Amino acid sequence: MSEELPQASAGGEVEDRLRQDLPHSARMYDYFLGGNTNYEVDRSAAEKVIRSFPAIRTVARVNRAFVHRSARLLARDHGVRQFLDIGTGIPTTPNLHEVVQGEAPEARITYVDNDPIVLVYADSLLRSSPEGATGYVEADVRDPAHLLDVVRRDGCVDLARPVGLSLNAVLHFVPDDADAYRIVRELVERLAPGSYLTISHCTPDFDPDAWAAIVDVYTKGGTPLRVRSRAEVLEFFGGLELTEPGVQVAHRWHPEAASGPSLISDAEASLYVGVARKP
Repeated sequence: MSEELPQASAGGEVEDRLRQDLPHSARMYDYFLGGNTNYEVDRSAAEKVIRSFPAIRTVARVNRAFVHRSARLLARDHGVRQFLDIGTGIPTTPNLHEVVQGEAPEARITYVDNDPIVLVYADSLLRSSPEGATGYVEADVRDPAHLLDVVRRDGCVDLARPVGLSLNAVLHFVPDDADAYRIVRELVERLAPGSYLTISHCTPDFDPDAWAAIVDVYTKGGTPLRVRSRAEVLEFFGGLELTEPGVQVAHRWHPEAASGPSLISDAEASLYVGVARKP
C-alpha cells in the first residue's frame, strides 16, 4: 500500500499526531483484519505479534464479529436505540451504526476516540440512515467526566435515556495506573437506568507466554497493554445485571452461523466478552 494516508481538515496538527514513526495499536489492528490503513512500522510490529501468537488475526476477527452480534442483539431484542461507542478505531465496513440501523433505522450512534487517525476517516462514520443519526467526538476514555460532557454537548445521543455503551477492545489499553475500573464505574454511573455495557477484552488465560510476548511488543512500541483474566474482566460488570451467558469467550457468546470464526479453540480466541444491564 501507499505510505500516504489521507489528511484531515485539521491539517498539520492532526498529521503531527499520527505517530507515523511508531507502531500504532489501531493501525496494527487494521493490519490484523487485512486492511490497508497502516504503515511499515505498524506491519513490522504486527508481524512480531504474529510470530509470537499466529492466532492474533483470529482474535481480531472474533472481536469484530462479537461487536456486530452484541450490537444487533441489543437493538433487536432489547430495544436499544442509542449507542455510545468508545475507542472506535479505524472505520471498517460494516461499522457499528450500519449494523444497528439495519435492525432499527431510527437508532442514533455517537463514536468516540482520541486517535487522530480516526478523525482522518470520520466521514465514513457519519453516513447515517435518514431516520437515524450518527456523530463523532474526540475525547479520551481516561477522562470519563470530560468525555461524557463532550458527548452531551454534541447532542447526537441523549444521556438522560438508555444507551448501549460499547467498550470493545479498548480497556486492555488502559494500564493499572489509569484505573480502568474507576473509568468504567464513572461512565456507567452517569448513564440512565436501562442502559447496557458491552465489553470485549484480551486475556492471557489460555496462553500466558504468548501474551507476555505480545505485551512486550506493544509496550516497547509505546502502547502499554494490560491483558486481564476472566475474574478481572468480570469485575468490570460489578453492580450490573449480566445477560446470558455472562462473561464468556467471545466465539461462544450467542454464536451465529457465518458470524466470524467459530470452529476454533478458546486459546485462539483469547478474548472475554460480556453484556450487562444497568438496573
